[in-house]
Amino acid sequence: MKNKISEKTNPFDKNTKWIGFPGITLNSWRKPVQPAPYFRRVFKLDGDPANAKVHVCGLGYYELYLNGEKVGDHVLDPVMTQYDIRVNYVEYDVSEYLVKGENVIGVILGNGWYNCHSAEVWHFEKASWRDYPKLLLQLESSGKKVLTSDVSWKLTTGPIVFDGLRNGETYDARLELDGWLENNYDDSNWKNAGIVSPPGGLLQPQTMPPCKVMQTLHTVDKWTLDDGTLMFDIGQNIAGWGRITVGGEAGAEIIIEYGERLNGQRGLDQSWIGKLLLDGEFQTDHYILKGNGKEEVWEPRFTYHGFQYVNIKIKGNAEIKKFEGRLVHTSFDKIGKFSCSDDTINKLQECTVWSYIGNFTGIPTDCPHREKNGWTGDAQLAAETGLFNFAGASSYIQWLDTVADCQRPSGQLPGIAPSTGWGYNWGSGPAWDSALILIPWYIYLYTGDLTPIKKHYEAMKKYVDYCTSMATDNIVSFGLGDWCHVDRDRIADPALTSTGYYYIDTCLLAKFAKLTGRNEDYKSYSELAENIKLTFNAKFYRGDGIYANGEMTALGCAIYQGLVADSEKHKVVEKLAEAVEANDCKADFGILGAKYVPRALADNGFAELAFRLITQPEFPGWINWLRQGATTLWEQWGGDNSRNHIMFGDVSAWMYQYLTGITPDPENPGFKHFFIKPNPVDGLSWASAEYLSPYGKISSKWEKDGEKISIELEIPEKTSATLIFPDEKSKKLNPGKHCLQLGVVSSQR
Repeated sequence: MKNKISEKTNPFDKNTKWIGFPGITLNSWRKPVQPAPYFRRVFKLDGDPANAKVHVCGLGYYELYLNGEKVGDHVLDPVMTQYDIRVNYVEYDVSEYLVKGENVIGVILGNGWYNCHSAEVWHFEKASWRDYPKLLLQLESSGKKVLTSDVSWKLTTGPIVFDGLRNGETYDARLELDGWLENNYDDSNWKNAGIVSPPGGLLQPQTMPPCKVMQTLHTVDKWTLDDGTLMFDIGQNIAGWGRITVGGEAGAEIIIEYGERLNGQRGLDQSWIGKLLLDGEFQTDHYILKGNGKEEVWEPRFTYHGFQYVNIKIKGNAEIKKFEGRLVHTSFDKIGKFSCSDDTINKLQECTVWSYIGNFTGIPTDCPHREKNGWTGDAQLAAETGLFNFAGASSYIQWLDTVADCQRPSGQLPGIAPSTGWGYNWGSGPAWDSALILIPWYIYLYTGDLTPIKKHYEAMKKYVDYCTSMATDNIVSFGLGDWCHVDRDRIADPALTSTGYYYIDTCLLAKFAKLTGRNEDYKSYSELAENIKLTFNAKFYRGDGIYANGEMTALGCAIYQGLVADSEKHKVVEKLAEAVEANDCKADFGILGAKYVPRALADNGFAELAFRLITQPEFPGWINWLRQGATTLWEQWGGDNSRNHIMFGDVSAWMYQYLTGITPDPENPGFKHFFIKPNPVDGLSWASAEYLSPYGKISSKWEKDGEKISIELEIPEKTSATLIFPDEKSKKLNPGKHCLQLGVVSSQR
């Protein structure tokens, strides 16, 4: 069954039309981009505004204005989708913006993901949905329709003469349309809008939090290169854009280039991140001054960049008064906080959080500069970190619709979502595709919400069946494997890791079948999972605790995915511990092992060793990045290519779960009941975490004083927890605050 969209979600009536520039069509994939369209309409409201609502979809991005004010604080809206299958519209309460009598509405559109016009390796310039920007809008007040988008709207172009998602934006302030949002503005030279083709997808409400400007970062350092180029450092690698304050003569041009590292001459180096865009400028904004004798403040609207550094070149007579970094990401609430006695570990947590928000600008992405793509593997590996730190479930739920929309009738999935057709036969595989199954599981585990499991059950089933069709004797061999290992010669067999995900996907599908009353599916997929497990061990287990060639990832995969026979588990765990010790606790794995190995160790009595693995400072390892000045996590242990990736980011979830011990209970999802199993490791004198569960705040803190260990806990109302001591003894805890010491418990309400 296809992932269906209900027509009932469409609030627009038949007289509301998609509008755009009349007579302009994309007759060539490489037709030059047009300036951003400006739409305007004067309308009359007979009575006082009451319960006034606007429903708007502007593709690729829009900004909405009423009576001279921008409506809301959304940016980069709506969030991208598989536009020929579904399109998000946004609803606003606009009562406060309207007046009785004459009103003026205005909309500016940008290209965004809908019209990627520069060639790149993922072929978004060849997307089936691609077209010039277009608008659909309807306004109601007191339950009555007041305004719809139609050919009576006026249309022109203005100061945004170019915008490209990966290129940047060019703004010519001399072309500003002064007064265009006022009643008495003369728009007689504007065109009437034309009716244009819809994007193809059915309309659905955007239910996730919007992207917003979440913070303004000030310059921490600036310098001038020999050629006069100005350099600015905001001190943190972010997703977003720059805001400039300038003064100068009309026609002077400010050129802003963005990047995340410097070259040997302290100039900007874009070479590592810009090479996959095949034409046009990369991460470069242009501002042309109006020159009215006043300071001019400007920031782009319809692009975003990944950067810490910018260089600014000036053509003509102008002066940069100020440069600021504008942090942009999905505006989900922060619900988790972790800290400990070691500033380095706190910095690692901070870097992970920065990487996470830098890679969630509407959808979960791999990096905010080079690609901005919705890589499924990165998303599933970092999902638990996201759910511990942020209220991100609704964002994942909306993105999962896009993942399912990308599924082929065979069940095959691409490595990126949305996709224009790229990534089905390279860049995918079970470790990536499992986002469709694992993320709904994590959402259920952390929030108790079964909705995405119910909604996507048939798509999940189709995917597992696809893996079965690709399997030889229950072994699947397609997929990238343990990506970004430090040494390609030591990568675990991709057939092992892919089959590991095939197994866990099948186990979860059986579980979902049981949860949703599909008894026959539960039986058949349970049997399939058992057969995969038997075959996996027959092929990869060498005996004496060794899987494959004894790689950390091979051992960690078998343990973490639950593939090891109970009788052999202690041997495999010991071999993993020995492998980590023998390598001086240095990472001998890529992104898959980075999740498996620390968890497999900590789950089986080696939390201390896992902590040493995470915190050892030499190459390769997480702390080694920090020693080189990292403010976000990197794509590769050596620092090549991107330096803002989240795929090694499960480490934050590990801290919550294995240091302070906050652990969801699969049998009581959403923290109705949960476990607290703190690990007071050597090297820390205390560790503390707070997490806002669906039932309220959970907190766990332990502190060491000599041989004494004190634990302070808070359990929310209507829940319970089981505390598991380091010696494996346990105690049930009811709601309230609890203080524990050496197994002695005192509680207070």
